[in-house]
Amino acid sequence: MKLLHLDASILGEHSVSRQLSAQIVARLRVLHPALEVVYRDLAAVAPAHLSPQHLAAFNGAEVSDPALQADLALGQACLDELLQADLLVIGAPMYNFSLPSSLKAWIDRVAVAGTTFAYGEAGPEGLLKGRRAYIASVRGGQYAEGTPEAALDHQERYLQDLLGFLGIVDVTVVRAEGVAMGESEKAQALADASARIAFLRV
Repeated sequence: MKLLHLDASILGEHSVSRQLSAQIVARLRVLHPALEVVYRDLAAVAPAHLSPQHLAAFNGAEVSDPALQADLALGQACLDELLQADLLVIGAPMYNFSLPSSLKAWIDRVAVAGTTFAYGEAGPEGLLKGRRAYIASVRGGQYAEGTPEAALDHQERYLQDLLGFLGIVDVTVVRAEGVAMGESEKAQALADASARIAFLRV
């Protein structure tokens, strides 16, 4: 069994989402002792955001620019890693009510018509069925359903919708909210998230 582990936080060792995603992976290693893990740090190395040159290359144009060639190879590697994975763990902090742009750049390379989804007579169909995803979601404020700011959540909802569009509907969200609202709030959020991770089951 293969697991793809993604992190996107720019905070390095101070990142809560990195801490939680690592805990999720550690728990999954316990549940699946033979697990093979592939790690990609999108804050360190991410595909470039799409450009007209990318679209031309996707449509068969010859690519002579070495930088573009390297970036296209990186995007293909990201796609291949996802296609080969049985499990997906994403460290996804909320930045300005949404995702880090590096994670969005990754999404733009793996949401590929004919490869990870297809359009048919019944509409779009995800082609990544049978996979399971875990999201380590971290927010500085409170945006969960039922809170006054819930309508501003374009992070978890978007990511779950995107995964579902690709066929990954078995998604577990481990959330730590309010981590910027004070040390006690942060400590409680981390304790609650860690407790949930400890009880993850196959």
